[in-house]
Amino acid sequence: MRKRATAREVADAAGVSKWTVIRAFTPGASIAEESKRKVLEAAAALNYTPNLLARSLATNSTHQVAVFVDDFANPQKLPFLETLTERLQAEGMVALLININTHFDHVHALLHADQRQVDAVILFGTAFRSETLSDLQLGRGTPPMFVLARDSQIEGVPAVTCDAELALREIVDHLFERGYRRPGFMTGATVLSTALRRRQHFVDFWKEKGVDDVSVFSAEKYSAEAGAEAARNYLKQTEPADRVDVLMCENDILALGAMDEIHGRFGLRVPHDIAVVGFDNYELCGSSAYSLTTYEQPRDEMVQIIIGMITGRLEPETVTLPGTLIVRKST
Repeated sequence: MRKRATAREVADAAGVSKWTVIRAFTPGASIAEESKRKVLEAAAALNYTPNLLARSLATNSTHQVAVFVDDFANPQKLPFLETLTERLQAEGMVALLININTHFDHVHALLHADQRQVDAVILFGTAFRSETLSDLQLGRGTPPMFVLARDSQIEGVPAVTCDAELALREIVDHLFERGYRRPGFMTGATVLSTALRRRQHFVDFWKEKGVDDVSVFSAEKYSAEAGAEAARNYLKQTEPADRVDVLMCENDILALGAMDEIHGRFGLRVPHDIAVVGFDNYELCGSSAYSLTTYEQPRDEMVQIIIGMITGRLEPETVTLPGTLIVRKST
């Protein structure tokens, strides 16, 4: 196996110093164009690539960002992860994906991330408690943390999220204008749901319309199967005359599962018997099989802002952004 070329060998071949080689491969570093040209030509001839591990020791930066995820059953996570990892790689960083589950909690995840000396942690779809930060196992501390796509519940940890209050006001206004008066709300996993605040806004805005009775029931997790089961239990336990005339689901995956159950098993019509609303604008929502009214989060802008905070181009602070109501046949 051929020995890997070193920065010193490239420097000797280009007739420059080793530090000039390092600058040539450091984005934004100051270096003369002629020197950079010589270094790149010598590097290509020697098939040289920078040793990022060695560079991290010198710069105290690993260019790794840990992303904590705990609800992989929700396929809406994939578009966010695709955008996030693409933007990180464009900045010369890579994502370290860490699965939070019954076997690996946040403490273990933070220890893992800290041992790898990541530059930042993104909490994506995770319920994170402030007491975790004070856990003695964490030793010297944690890297900078950010919350993506839900509210931060920890002081000093900024979040980049879609404006839930604005979103739910627009949704309730739309439903009220369409004549619905018996609303229901399906939440997902209870702990995660709290950080979304969608249920509370939904209930509050209906009260402003003079509707105090909002049926609320929960799915066990964010999946189509859980949404179908929650809808099935509700419809079995509720007399037809007492059922909601519109069901708002905390996200699209729950809504799609609920629609399958409402129409497929019970033979009810959407929206004539029960209208359905989701949240996220998952790709299947626009299909003719569902045509689901939903709310689209500004995913690209949210990711761009959190990348700006990680890189230092933007001041770390909580940012809420408006999304877009997408009206389809389900309402």
